[in-house]
Amino acid sequence: MAVLKVIEILASSPVSWEDATASAVKMAGKTVKEIRSVYVQDQSAVVVKNKITEYRVNVKITFEVI
Repeated sequence: MAVLKVIEILASSPVSWEDATASAVKMAGKTVKEIRSVYVQDQSAVVVKNKITEYRVNVKITFEVI
């Protein structure tokens, strides 16, 4: 039996939503071990002068508590 915990992280990237998601996992991985999954709950973007300048994601990261 495994005990799992879920945390919520907000991350952003000037490149893409995928890059923002990867950044969130990388950030969480610095302090959290045994990450099992990432769920993208919400996506948004900042627009300046009709151009997307920043991609944002709100993700839930699931990891095993050892």
